[in-house]
Amino acid sequence: MEKTKSMRFKIKKSALKIGFIFAIAGGVLTSCSNYEEHTPEQDETSGNTALEDIDYEKRNTIFGKGGLTLFGSKPEDNSGGALGVNFYLWRASIDTISFMPVNTADAFGGVILTDWHTPPEAPSERFKLNVYILDRKLRADGVRVAVFRQIQDRTGNWKDAAVPDETGIKIEDAILMRARQLRNQSVTN
Repeated sequence: MEKTKSMRFKIKKSALKIGFIFAIAGGVLTSCSNYEEHTPEQDETSGNTALEDIDYEKRNTIFGKGGLTLFGSKPEDNSGGALGVNFYLWRASIDTISFMPVNTADAFGGVILTDWHTPPEAPSERFKLNVYILDRKLRADGVRVAVFRQIQDRTGNWKDAAVPDETGIKIEDAILMRARQLRNQSVTN
């Protein structure tokens, strides 16, 4: 009984190895099937191809046109930097909500979560913001703000309260206006 279990395990293990080898071989053969030879222009005097004359973006490789790209493609012109989100929206969001204590800020995920903030003019009321940057481009729909509000009752407990819809929209507009200012400053400098 023990020998048959051991034998079955060995057979399954060897079958998996063979399957893996065939999968790798199939991938290599498939990638070679679309290969077209690239003949760059040659130097007329020596017959050699100058390395600086080769357009590496258009050359054919086993990985397709342009070769293998790790970690994404070229950054877009409007991205504003190497963050996971648009730099101008990120910086404008931080600037706009700087009066509130920040609990979490993830520049690559585009999330800013604040802690509760009690305005001095309304000590029985507190607010919390969640800012989501949704795009690498500076666009009007690239930022979303969720606003939470609580009111303190007579016993000292905090109760959730309604927030007008336009509150989040006004904060989004303030972030977008600041982002445009930052972008214009960087273009003129």
